[in-house]
Amino acid sequence: MQEDLDMSYETMKKTDWRIVIDMIRKTDPALFTSITRKLLHMVCWKGVEKADELLKESSIALRSGEDDQHIDENKPLKKKKIENYDEYVDAILRLVYVHVDDEEIFSKVHKWILDDKSKGLVKALETKGSSLSDISDAIRKYFLISPEKFDLSLSTVKSLRVSLLRRFFTEDLNYIRIAKEYIRLTDFHNLIDNMIFMPASHGKLGGKSSGMFLAANILQKKAEQVEAFSDIKTPKTYFMSSDGILAFMQYNNLEETYEQKYKELDEIRIEYPQIVHMFKNSQFPPELIKGLSHALDDFGDSPIVVRSSSLLEDQAGASFSGKYKSLFIANQGTKQERLHELTDAIAEVYASTFGPDPIEYRSERGLLDFHEEMGIMIQEVVGNKIGHYYFPTFAGVAFSNNEFRWSPRIKRKDGLLRIVPGLGTRSVDRVGDDYPVLIAPGQPSLKVNQSIDEIMKYTPKKMDVINLRTKQFETVDFCRILTQFGEEIPGIQNVVSYIDGDMVRQPMGFDLDFQDKQCVANFLGLRNSTNFVNKINTILKTLEECLNTPVDVEFASDGKDFYILQCRPQSSSIENAADEIPHNINNNDVLFSANQFVSNGKVPNITHVVYVDPVKYGEIQTREELVQVGRAVSKLNKILPKRQFILMG
Repeated sequence: MQEDLDMSYETMKKTDWRIVIDMIRKTDPALFTSITRKLLHMVCWKGVEKADELLKESSIALRSGEDDQHIDENKPLKKKKIENYDEYVDAILRLVYVHVDDEEIFSKVHKWILDDKSKGLVKALETKGSSLSDISDAIRKYFLISPEKFDLSLSTVKSLRVSLLRRFFTEDLNYIRIAKEYIRLTDFHNLIDNMIFMPASHGKLGGKSSGMFLAANILQKKAEQVEAFSDIKTPKTYFMSSDGILAFMQYNNLEETYEQKYKELDEIRIEYPQIVHMFKNSQFPPELIKGLSHALDDFGDSPIVVRSSSLLEDQAGASFSGKYKSLFIANQGTKQERLHELTDAIAEVYASTFGPDPIEYRSERGLLDFHEEMGIMIQEVVGNKIGHYYFPTFAGVAFSNNEFRWSPRIKRKDGLLRIVPGLGTRSVDRVGDDYPVLIAPGQPSLKVNQSIDEIMKYTPKKMDVINLRTKQFETVDFCRILTQFGEEIPGIQNVVSYIDGDMVRQPMGFDLDFQDKQCVANFLGLRNSTNFVNKINTILKTLEECLNTPVDVEFASDGKDFYILQCRPQSSSIENAADEIPHNINNNDVLFSANQFVSNGKVPNITHVVYVDPVKYGEIQTREELVQVGRAVSKLNKILPKRQFILMG
């Protein structure tokens, strides 16, 4: 063995890895130095004593020896200099040749060469002044010159993932810690082709985008173990960076709007309509117009939805649910008409950043001084063209935690599903004239409504659609759509049931008759004849486990495929737990009571209750009287102490 160590480097047999090393030594000294250092470490890890000696010769001693009693830990460490670099390198290579198998050496060197190819991308990510354009170019270049990109070392891959997540999405360490395990480098390569930003942009894609991006990748990875996830899809989506709103405002001299958040709430409410007007009558920078034009070419004439994706949105503890706008666009007509329609919607979403509701929400949570920016998600609407309408067969929102338990057998962890025919807006937004269907995914057999009368009353009567003829988002009568186009709607048999006397039955086979039968949208077929409820339950459990927080997920189906539209943390805290109500309370001490349909909630230190008599309110005949009641409640809202009164009605 000693003879092998002492033989000259030149007389060593030239194996494949040696040829590569020699070439690198002549052409790329920096890479050669890096590889020899890693080779020395590799031999050290194998426990070769001579390698340890070499390492000590070329390394700074961080700790003093036992015989050295005079080392002062507060003095700078003394650096070392290798006297004969060529001899030092030859010694490393001799050790490697003797103690490491050729195949292992070649594999390691090959991987380190690939890692070196990522330096351009690493530099772009770590350089503070790099724009999104610089980083996108670096990603494209890296994937162009590195066809073996999947063979990088794990440490290099994780480092790149973390840097890309931080640059595109968020600095939140919890998000990065989770996401780096599920996101692949190729996901970012695909992402940049669907990003719209100014050339010098340093923005991010916002909370809603980050939530959907991570959830989709988690489910995609879990599909390797869970067959039910194999057919989950996400709609085609384009992302506008968060600082696009800054470029838009600077381009139109709207900078004075920044101060809105520091004004009194009443003043904000008065001025907000004028801000919306200014934004919708402003122009977009040519660079953004170019990106939006490309996106429209890709979408074709499919309807699209413009969703807010602010930096604060959908973060744990501050979801901003319903505070910013999502606007549906028919996307019909000439290219110029469609582009005008799209920019008009984006401008309105931008303006919603300065609306009274989100500013009040931020103020209550101590987020007013945060430099909020508004990213944009432009998504293809899931659905089918049915007559002159466009809509999904069904859509809805699913929650990990059920805060609306209608049976003592339902546990909080059984979740909640709100589902409607058509666009999912009526399952997400508050509507006072209709009802979604409620299902507990963990207890699907426990129905909210049992009697025929209850089923007929508490099932959806209306649905939201996009009218392709008028280019408008509309609410239409569900039964009218069913009568006109029922047989054309894919999967409608899983949505609708027939009422036959005292029986509710699901249409079977070709038994689709919506002309002469009484129908209800109770989703009996979806519950009984498909794996949909079980799939939703598994999705919720999987995402909650991976994200380490309860979630709510928006979804839609075109009758054939199932799509995830959005995922965000569900509001969850110890305050949501139900309080134990004491028994044997004196009737004189009971202010009001209810037997069911009261969600958990706690509002301490109540000083006042504002009670609007529901019977008298229901008897109001004119709009003027309704407005008067509203104004009275508004005055009380201003006068009474914040968060210390309850409004009941």
